[in-house]
Amino acid sequence: MNKLPEIQATSLSSQIYLRLRQELMSARLHPGDRLKIRDLAQQLGTSETPVREALFQLVKDGALEMKPGYYIRVRRISLKEYLELRDIRLVLEPYAAAKAMPHIDEPFLSTLEEIHDKLVQAERAKDYAAALQYNYDFHFAVHRKSEMPHLIEMIEKLWIQAGPLLSLLYPHGHPTYEGRHQHVNVIAALRAKDEAALRHAFEQDLIEGGRKFIEHLAGIESKEEAGDEPPRRSRR
Repeated sequence: MNKLPEIQATSLSSQIYLRLRQELMSARLHPGDRLKIRDLAQQLGTSETPVREALFQLVKDGALEMKPGYYIRVRRISLKEYLELRDIRLVLEPYAAAKAMPHIDEPFLSTLEEIHDKLVQAERAKDYAAALQYNYDFHFAVHRKSEMPHLIEMIEKLWIQAGPLLSLLYPHGHPTYEGRHQHVNVIAALRAKDEAALRHAFEQDLIEGGRKFIEHLAGIESKEEAGDEPPRRSRR
């Protein structure tokens, strides 16, 4: 895991929790990554107690798991779990986008276009960690415009479980689209104030864009069930 910046403020446990949530949602933490309380405390410049509290909360959230021998690691969800989380996202994320529409202006759309352009450039450069970050930035830039904090909290709890699995997205499950990228369709629908098109674009970004990813995950699980070594993801 990359070294995290030092934290020098109050409410340390909450801040560490939020910092680690961000790492999980943007796939900077990977399935199986072991999180050592002492090491994290040293990196963050804190005592071990707030780190322990933050990690235990993430265990309760289903993002981390505690293994025998008292160590904590990032949980790798199954394909079945991923599909369940995706089904819930298919309800919540288009709804959040629709609620965001009245609050979106042209300067925001320009920012959204810049984020998408950076995503495309990162994919071309095979900077997959950056691509995953920009994908997260794109989705949550829209969602947060809904100005519905409870809804955002619900979506974030889905992403902290599914996010680490997205580290397996590239290169084998690379998103593909029959037409133009669904992010472009999202921007076009927001600009046109077309709620139906906006909902459809968010849905298809998950369904169409995630088709190869699901096939890749199914292949990994099939090999594991057969006792074969699954393809290894290149480390950052």
